[in-house]
This record gives sequence, structure tokens and C-alpha cells, in this order.
Amino acid sequence: MSLRVVAHLISKPDSIDETREVLLGLIEPTVAEAGCITYELHQNTADPTDFTFIEEWTDDASLDAHLESAHLAAAREKLGDLLAEPADIRRYRLIR
Repeated sequence: MSLRVVAHLISKPDSIDETREVLLGLIEPTVAEAGCITYELHQNTADPTDFTFIEEWTDDASLDAHLESAHLAAAREKLGDLLAEPADIRRYRLIR
């Protein structure tokens, strides 16, 4: 059974464009990773500081490998000064 992930990130108001660019840069290398089924970036229409990735992975091992990837580590470093708070990343399994 696949694994679903919701990763919620809040940009500082003066860093919205930079945050968006860093997050967009994650999409291409991530969708090329083994085990990545879906990796979509969304931006809240009522609050442009609010970004959310909605992801689907084949299994925990694939997601764990993604979390250790070089491109995600580089993005984390850049996002450190751009985000208003730590990312909220949650794993889910479909019940029904």
C-alpha cells in the first residue's frame, strides 16, 4: 500500500517568491526518484505564504531516501532563512 505525505511550509511574507522558486526546484529531481508516484506543489489562494506539497510514495523506504537526498538537503539549507516556521511533514496511509 502506498504512502501519502502532506508537507506544509509557511514562507516569511517578504520571501514568498524566493520560497516558491526553491520549492519548484525540488519537483524535477524528486519525480525522478525511485518510489515517487506523485509530487505536487500547491499554494494557498487566500494566503500566499502557505505552500503545501501533496505526495505519494510507494513505501517508507522510498520516502526516507528522498528525505536524505542531496537536492532536499540543499533546499533545506536555502529555506532556513525563508520560512516563518519549521515545515510540518506528515505521513498517511489510506484506510479505505
